[in-house]
Amino acid sequence: MYLDEQGIIEVNTVQHDSLPPLIVSFTEYLKDRGLRPVTVKQYRCSMLLLLTKLGPNTEKYNITLIQQVVCDVTQPLSRTAAAHVVVGLRAYLRFLSLNGLCLPDLDKAVPTIAQWSLSSIPKYISSNDVEAVIDACDINTDKGLRDRAIILLLARLGLRAGDIVDMQIDDINWAQGTLTVWGKGQKESRLPLPQEAGDAILVYLNNVRPYITNKSLFLCLNAPFRALGNASCVSSIVGAALKRTSIKNLPSYGAHLLRHSVATSLLREGVTLEAVSALLRHNSLDMTMYYAKVDVPNLLKIAQPWPEEGAC
Repeated sequence: MYLDEQGIIEVNTVQHDSLPPLIVSFTEYLKDRGLRPVTVKQYRCSMLLLLTKLGPNTEKYNITLIQQVVCDVTQPLSRTAAAHVVVGLRAYLRFLSLNGLCLPDLDKAVPTIAQWSLSSIPKYISSNDVEAVIDACDINTDKGLRDRAIILLLARLGLRAGDIVDMQIDDINWAQGTLTVWGKGQKESRLPLPQEAGDAILVYLNNVRPYITNKSLFLCLNAPFRALGNASCVSSIVGAALKRTSIKNLPSYGAHLLRHSVATSLLREGVTLEAVSALLRHNSLDMTMYYAKVDVPNLLKIAQPWPEEGAC
Protein backbone atom coordinates (compact mmCIF):
# COMPACT_ATOMS: atom_id res chain seq x y z
CA MET A 1 0.00 0.00 0.00
CA TYR A 2 1.06 3.58 -0.65
CA LEU A 3 0.94 4.72 3.00
CA ASP A 4 2.97 1.68 4.03
CA GLU A 5 5.59 2.44 1.36
CA GLN A 6 5.87 5.99 2.67
CA GLY A 7 6.45 4.74 6.24
CA ILE A 8 3.26 6.44 7.49
CA ILE A 9 1.55 3.24 8.62
CA GLU A 10 2.58 -0.40 8.91
CA VAL A 11 0.47 -2.96 7.12
CA ASN A 12 0.66 -6.71 7.58
CA THR A 13 0.41 -8.08 4.06
CA VAL A 14 -1.59 -11.26 3.71
CA GLN A 15 -1.56 -13.27 0.49
CA HIS A 16 -5.06 -14.19 -0.70
CA ASP A 17 -4.86 -16.65 -3.57
CA SER A 18 -8.42 -17.66 -4.33
CA LEU A 19 -7.71 -18.77 -7.89
CA PRO A 20 -7.61 -22.50 -8.74
CA PRO A 21 -3.99 -23.71 -9.04
CA LEU A 22 -4.41 -24.56 -12.73
CA ILE A 23 -5.64 -21.05 -13.48
CA VAL A 24 -2.62 -19.62 -11.66
CA SER A 25 -0.31 -21.82 -13.78
CA PHE A 26 -2.27 -20.89 -16.92
CA THR A 27 -1.82 -17.21 -16.11
CA GLU A 28 1.96 -17.64 -15.79
CA TYR A 29 2.00 -19.59 -19.05
CA LEU A 30 0.29 -16.69 -20.84
CA LYS A 31 2.69 -14.16 -19.34
CA ASP A 32 5.68 -16.25 -20.43
CA ARG A 33 4.31 -16.20 -23.98
CA GLY A 34 4.43 -12.40 -23.93
CA LEU A 35 0.70 -11.71 -23.92
CA ARG A 36 -0.35 -8.28 -22.74
CA PRO A 37 -1.79 -7.99 -19.21
CA VAL A 38 -5.23 -7.08 -20.54
CA THR A 39 -5.26 -10.22 -22.72
CA VAL A 40 -4.08 -12.40 -19.85
CA LYS A 41 -6.88 -11.05 -17.68
CA GLN A 42 -9.42 -11.62 -20.46
CA TYR A 43 -8.39 -15.25 -20.94
CA ARG A 44 -8.37 -15.87 -17.20
CA CYS A 45 -11.87 -14.44 -16.79
CA SER A 46 -13.11 -16.61 -19.66
CA MET A 47 -11.73 -19.74 -18.03
CA LEU A 48 -13.14 -18.93 -14.61
CA LEU A 49 -16.52 -18.70 -16.31
CA LEU A 50 -16.08 -21.98 -18.20
CA LEU A 51 -14.60 -24.01 -15.35
CA THR A 52 -17.89 -23.98 -13.48
CA LYS A 53 -19.31 -25.99 -16.39
CA LEU A 54 -16.28 -28.02 -17.43
CA GLY A 55 -15.43 -29.20 -13.94
CA PRO A 56 -12.00 -29.57 -12.27
CA ASN A 57 -11.08 -33.02 -13.66
CA THR A 58 -9.27 -32.19 -16.89
CA GLU A 59 -8.75 -35.87 -17.76
CA LYS A 60 -12.50 -36.15 -18.37
CA TYR A 61 -12.56 -33.36 -20.94
CA ASN A 62 -13.77 -34.59 -24.32
CA ILE A 63 -15.17 -33.19 -27.55
CA THR A 64 -18.81 -33.60 -26.55
CA LEU A 65 -18.35 -31.86 -23.19
CA ILE A 66 -16.38 -28.96 -24.66
CA GLN A 67 -18.83 -28.26 -27.46
CA GLN A 68 -21.83 -28.46 -25.14
CA VAL A 69 -20.26 -26.10 -22.59
CA VAL A 70 -19.31 -23.58 -25.28
CA CYS A 71 -22.86 -23.57 -26.65
CA ASP A 72 -24.37 -23.13 -23.18
CA VAL A 73 -22.01 -20.35 -22.07
CA THR A 74 -21.88 -18.31 -25.29
CA GLN A 75 -25.58 -18.46 -26.19
CA PRO A 76 -26.53 -15.26 -24.28
CA LEU A 77 -23.36 -13.39 -25.29
CA SER A 78 -22.67 -11.07 -28.20
CA ARG A 79 -20.54 -12.42 -31.05
CA THR A 80 -17.55 -10.42 -29.86
CA ALA A 81 -17.86 -11.59 -26.25
CA ALA A 82 -18.42 -15.18 -27.37
CA ALA A 83 -15.34 -15.03 -29.59
CA HIS A 84 -13.25 -13.88 -26.63
CA VAL A 85 -14.48 -16.84 -24.59
CA VAL A 86 -13.61 -19.48 -27.20
CA VAL A 87 -10.18 -17.97 -27.88
CA GLY A 88 -9.43 -18.16 -24.16
CA LEU A 89 -10.65 -21.76 -24.04
CA ARG A 90 -8.45 -22.78 -26.97
CA ALA A 91 -5.42 -21.29 -25.24
CA TYR A 92 -6.31 -23.11 -22.00
CA LEU A 93 -6.72 -26.47 -23.74
CA ARG A 94 -3.37 -26.03 -25.50
CA PHE A 95 -1.81 -25.28 -22.11
CA LEU A 96 -3.36 -28.43 -20.60
CA SER A 97 -2.26 -30.59 -23.53
CA LEU A 98 1.27 -29.21 -23.35
CA ASN A 99 1.45 -30.36 -19.74
CA GLY A 100 -0.17 -33.75 -20.38
CA LEU A 101 -3.29 -32.86 -18.42
CA CYS A 102 -5.89 -33.54 -21.13
CA LEU A 103 -6.29 -35.29 -24.45
CA PRO A 104 -4.21 -33.77 -27.28
CA ASP A 105 -5.77 -31.48 -29.90
CA LEU A 106 -8.91 -30.77 -27.89
CA ASP A 107 -8.48 -27.10 -28.78
CA LYS A 108 -9.48 -28.02 -32.33
CA ALA A 109 -12.85 -29.20 -31.02
CA VAL A 110 -13.82 -25.73 -29.81
CA PRO A 111 -16.60 -24.37 -32.07
CA THR A 112 -15.88 -21.29 -34.14
CA ILE A 113 -17.98 -18.20 -33.51
CA ALA A 114 -19.24 -16.68 -36.76
CA GLN A 115 -17.42 -13.38 -37.29
CA TRP A 116 -17.69 -11.48 -40.55
CA SER A 117 -14.32 -9.82 -40.93
CA LEU A 118 -14.35 -6.09 -41.67
CA SER A 119 -18.12 -6.13 -42.19
CA SER A 120 -18.75 -2.84 -40.41
CA ILE A 121 -17.95 0.76 -41.35
CA PRO A 122 -15.17 2.61 -39.45
CA LYS A 123 -16.41 5.12 -36.90
CA TYR A 124 -14.52 8.38 -37.18
CA ILE A 125 -14.69 12.14 -36.80
CA SER A 126 -13.26 14.89 -39.00
CA SER A 127 -9.82 16.43 -38.54
CA ASN A 128 -11.42 19.63 -37.24
CA ASP A 129 -13.37 17.63 -34.67
CA VAL A 130 -10.18 15.86 -33.56
CA GLU A 131 -8.60 19.26 -32.90
CA ALA A 132 -11.68 20.22 -30.87
CA VAL A 133 -11.18 17.13 -28.69
CA ILE A 134 -7.56 18.11 -28.04
CA ASP A 135 -8.59 21.68 -27.21
CA ALA A 136 -11.23 20.38 -24.79
CA CYS A 137 -8.47 19.54 -22.29
CA ASP A 138 -8.08 22.29 -19.67
CA ILE A 139 -4.36 23.08 -19.62
CA ASN A 140 -4.81 25.02 -16.38
CA THR A 141 -5.32 21.78 -14.45
CA ASP A 142 -3.12 18.75 -13.79
CA LYS A 143 -5.76 16.47 -15.25
CA GLY A 144 -6.04 18.57 -18.39
CA LEU A 145 -2.27 18.52 -18.97
CA ARG A 146 -2.08 14.75 -18.55
CA ASP A 147 -5.15 14.10 -20.67
CA ARG A 148 -3.95 16.41 -23.45
CA ALA A 149 -0.67 14.49 -23.72
CA ILE A 150 -2.57 11.20 -23.90
CA ILE A 151 -5.05 12.43 -26.50
CA LEU A 152 -2.31 13.92 -28.67
CA LEU A 153 -0.56 10.53 -28.81
CA LEU A 154 -3.83 8.84 -29.75
CA ALA A 155 -4.77 11.49 -32.29
CA ARG A 156 -1.39 11.88 -33.99
CA LEU A 157 -0.06 8.31 -33.95
CA GLY A 158 -3.29 6.30 -33.90
CA LEU A 159 -2.20 4.40 -30.81
CA ARG A 160 -4.44 1.90 -29.06
CA ALA A 161 -5.67 2.59 -25.53
CA GLY A 162 -3.61 -0.37 -24.33
CA ASP A 163 -0.47 1.24 -25.77
CA ILE A 164 -1.00 4.23 -23.49
CA VAL A 165 -1.49 2.02 -20.43
CA ASP A 166 1.68 0.02 -21.15
CA MET A 167 3.85 3.02 -22.05
CA GLN A 168 6.98 3.52 -19.96
CA ILE A 169 9.09 6.65 -19.47
CA ASP A 170 12.08 4.87 -21.02
CA ASP A 171 10.10 4.17 -24.20
CA ILE A 172 10.78 7.75 -25.28
CA ASN A 173 14.13 8.50 -26.91
CA TRP A 174 14.32 12.28 -26.66
CA ALA A 175 17.62 12.52 -28.55
CA GLN A 176 16.23 10.71 -31.60
CA GLY A 177 12.67 11.97 -31.22
CA THR A 178 11.18 8.47 -31.27
CA LEU A 179 8.67 6.49 -29.24
CA THR A 180 8.88 2.73 -28.79
CA VAL A 181 5.48 1.04 -28.68
CA TRP A 182 5.02 -2.53 -27.55
CA GLY A 183 2.12 -4.01 -29.45
CA LYS A 184 0.35 -7.33 -29.46
CA GLY A 185 2.65 -10.25 -28.66
CA GLN A 186 5.26 -7.78 -27.36
CA LYS A 187 6.03 -6.71 -30.92
CA GLU A 188 8.31 -3.68 -30.82
CA SER A 189 7.68 -0.71 -33.09
CA ARG A 190 9.61 2.57 -33.15
CA LEU A 191 7.52 5.55 -34.21
CA PRO A 192 8.46 9.21 -34.74
CA LEU A 193 7.32 11.30 -31.79
CA PRO A 194 5.42 14.34 -33.12
CA GLN A 195 6.75 17.64 -31.79
CA GLU A 196 3.37 18.69 -30.39
CA ALA A 197 2.90 15.41 -28.54
CA GLY A 198 6.47 15.47 -27.24
CA ASP A 199 6.04 19.00 -25.92
CA ALA A 200 2.81 17.99 -24.16
CA ILE A 201 4.53 15.01 -22.53
CA LEU A 202 7.38 17.23 -21.30
CA VAL A 203 4.90 19.66 -19.73
CA TYR A 204 3.17 16.72 -18.03
CA LEU A 205 6.47 15.27 -16.77
CA ASN A 206 7.77 18.59 -15.47
CA ASN A 207 4.58 19.88 -13.88
CA VAL A 208 2.23 17.01 -13.08
CA ARG A 209 3.80 13.57 -12.84
CA PRO A 210 5.28 12.85 -9.39
CA TYR A 211 8.88 11.67 -9.04
CA ILE A 212 8.34 8.05 -8.00
CA THR A 213 9.91 4.70 -8.85
CA ASN A 214 6.97 3.59 -10.99
CA LYS A 215 8.21 3.75 -14.59
CA SER A 216 4.78 3.94 -16.23
CA LEU A 217 4.54 7.19 -18.18
CA PHE A 218 0.94 8.04 -17.36
CA LEU A 219 -0.26 7.73 -13.77
CA CYS A 220 -3.41 8.33 -11.79
CA LEU A 221 -3.51 11.86 -10.39
CA ASN A 222 -3.97 10.94 -6.73
CA ALA A 223 -1.90 8.88 -4.30
CA PRO A 224 -0.80 6.13 -4.52
CA PHE A 225 -0.07 7.32 -8.10
CA ARG A 226 -0.46 3.96 -9.79
CA ALA A 227 -0.37 3.39 -13.53
CA LEU A 228 -3.65 3.73 -15.38
CA GLY A 229 -5.51 0.51 -14.67
CA ASN A 230 -6.58 -0.59 -18.14
CA ALA A 231 -7.67 0.51 -21.59
CA SER A 232 -11.08 1.51 -20.25
CA CYS A 233 -9.40 4.27 -18.22
CA VAL A 234 -7.95 5.75 -21.40
CA SER A 235 -11.28 5.49 -23.21
CA SER A 236 -12.94 7.27 -20.28
CA ILE A 237 -10.46 10.14 -20.67
CA VAL A 238 -11.26 10.41 -24.38
CA GLY A 239 -14.99 10.09 -23.74
CA ALA A 240 -14.95 12.90 -21.20
CA ALA A 241 -13.10 15.17 -23.64
CA LEU A 242 -15.54 14.32 -26.43
CA LYS A 243 -18.49 15.25 -24.22
CA ARG A 244 -16.94 18.66 -23.54
CA THR A 245 -16.98 19.49 -27.25
CA SER A 246 -19.94 20.61 -29.34
CA ILE A 247 -19.56 17.77 -31.85
CA LYS A 248 -22.94 16.47 -32.94
CA ASN A 249 -23.91 12.83 -33.54
CA LEU A 250 -20.74 11.26 -32.21
CA PRO A 251 -20.45 7.67 -33.48
CA SER A 252 -18.73 6.46 -30.29
CA TYR A 253 -16.91 7.73 -27.21
CA GLY A 254 -13.89 5.43 -26.92
CA ALA A 255 -10.20 5.88 -27.61
CA HIS A 256 -10.46 3.79 -30.79
CA LEU A 257 -12.50 6.58 -32.37
CA LEU A 258 -9.29 8.63 -32.63
CA ARG A 259 -7.39 5.69 -34.15
CA HIS A 260 -10.07 5.30 -36.81
CA SER A 261 -10.05 9.05 -37.41
CA VAL A 262 -6.27 9.13 -37.96
CA ALA A 263 -6.42 6.35 -40.55
CA THR A 264 -9.40 7.83 -42.37
CA SER A 265 -7.87 11.31 -42.49
CA LEU A 266 -4.52 10.06 -43.80
CA LEU A 267 -6.11 8.04 -46.59
CA ARG A 268 -8.20 11.02 -47.67
CA GLU A 269 -5.04 13.11 -47.80
CA GLY A 270 -3.53 10.67 -50.27
CA VAL A 271 -1.22 8.75 -47.93
CA THR A 272 -0.67 5.21 -49.23
CA LEU A 273 -2.25 2.18 -47.60
CA GLU A 274 1.22 0.83 -46.90
CA ALA A 275 2.21 3.96 -44.97
CA VAL A 276 -1.01 3.99 -42.96
CA SER A 277 -0.60 0.28 -42.24
CA ALA A 278 2.92 0.90 -40.94
CA LEU A 279 1.73 3.70 -38.64
CA LEU A 280 -1.14 1.62 -37.24
CA ARG A 281 1.16 -1.43 -36.95
CA HIS A 282 -1.23 -3.73 -38.76
CA ASN A 283 -0.07 -7.29 -39.40
CA SER A 284 -1.86 -7.34 -42.74
CA LEU A 285 -2.65 -4.74 -45.37
CA ASP A 286 -6.17 -6.19 -45.48
CA MET A 287 -6.78 -4.70 -42.03
CA THR A 288 -5.90 -1.24 -43.34
CA MET A 289 -8.17 -1.72 -46.37
CA TYR A 290 -11.02 -1.52 -43.86
CA TYR A 291 -10.59 2.27 -43.76
CA ALA A 292 -10.84 2.59 -47.54
CA LYS A 293 -14.59 2.04 -47.14
CA VAL A 294 -15.02 5.65 -46.02
CA ASP A 295 -12.53 7.18 -48.47
CA VAL A 296 -15.43 8.53 -50.53
CA PRO A 297 -13.43 10.77 -52.95
CA ASN A 298 -11.28 7.87 -54.13
CA LEU A 299 -14.20 5.46 -54.17
CA LEU A 300 -16.06 7.81 -56.52
CA LYS A 301 -13.14 7.64 -58.96
CA ILE A 302 -13.55 3.90 -59.40
CA ALA A 303 -17.35 3.72 -59.13
CA GLN A 304 -19.05 2.41 -62.26
CA PRO A 305 -21.97 4.39 -63.74
CA TRP A 306 -25.42 2.92 -63.23
CA PRO A 307 -26.64 1.32 -66.50
CA GLU A 308 -29.53 3.24 -68.02
CA GLU A 309 -30.79 0.32 -70.10
CA GLY A 310 -31.20 -3.35 -69.49
CA ALA A 311 -31.74 -3.04 -65.78
CA CYS A 312 -33.03 -6.21 -64.21
